[in-house]
Amino acid sequence: MIHVHYFARYREALGIDAEQLAWEEGFARLDDLRRHLLARGGDWAVLGERNLMCARNQELCNLDEPLADGDEIAFFPTVTGG
Repeated sequence: MIHVHYFARYREALGIDAEQLAWEEGFARLDDLRRHLLARGGDWAVLGERNLMCARNQELCNLDEPLADGDEIAFFPTVTGG
């Protein structure tokens, strides 16, 4: 299983804050998982934004990060402050 969490604007756009997905062999990298989610269409296009940030097992990473069964993934937008 892959545990996926959506934060801030993504949670609001998708209407969910988390889900579990069955592990698939095609999920070699985080970007593979993101593309799988984007293929759902509609509001899921929000995960195609350029400023998408992600974490694997509570550590910031990029979309080239390898995935493993049991990973916890988080998607969230960049945060700016003043």
